[in-house]
Amino acid sequence: MAHPLDTDAGSELFASYENELKLMQADLNQKLDQIAEASGEQRKAAVRQAEAVLEEAMEQLDQMRMEKQNIPSAARSKINMRFRNYTSDLDETKRKLKSLSDDRRALFGDRYTDEPADEQLEQRQQLLSGTDRLERSSARLQESQRVALETEDVGRNTLADLYQQRQTIQHTRDNLQQSEGYVDTSIKTLRGMARR
Repeated sequence: MAHPLDTDAGSELFASYENELKLMQADLNQKLDQIAEASGEQRKAAVRQAEAVLEEAMEQLDQMRMEKQNIPSAARSKINMRFRNYTSDLDETKRKLKSLSDDRRALFGDRYTDEPADEQLEQRQQLLSGTDRLERSSARLQESQRVALETEDVGRNTLADLYQQRQTIQHTRDNLQQSEGYVDTSIKTLRGMARR
């Protein structure tokens, strides 16, 4: 069911971000359940997936934070309340995920008790997580570049239209001045004829 806000001017994009965030939260809750039930490699994979989704959700929240500034002041108080709820929900999810990922025995199993090996696994996990983030950031940059190019095309077309309109207005003004000259000449001729 749509929020009353969804029909207000300037809120469509915020509502779209909000719907995406809700989907991410549902996905996160499902992944947290999977982590609690899994162990060993399955658990590590589930933790990595949950961390990736959580990071995307935090970025989505940042998008919503920027977009809510475009919403009219009258509707913003409802938005701020919902935004605070989403923020606290994600903070709670982050704490749960940290708690689940800190359970080293469940995460790595009994065979990974040697500390240096654990450090290597952590470094490998951080590298994989960093690579995933880099790939997502690259995709976002490419999308931003595509939007910038489209905007540039629109601007170029607008400038061309404005130039054509300027030429038309200038031509019309020249014709008007020429017509005024003809009218002046006609008036002088008519006055001359009237005197005779």
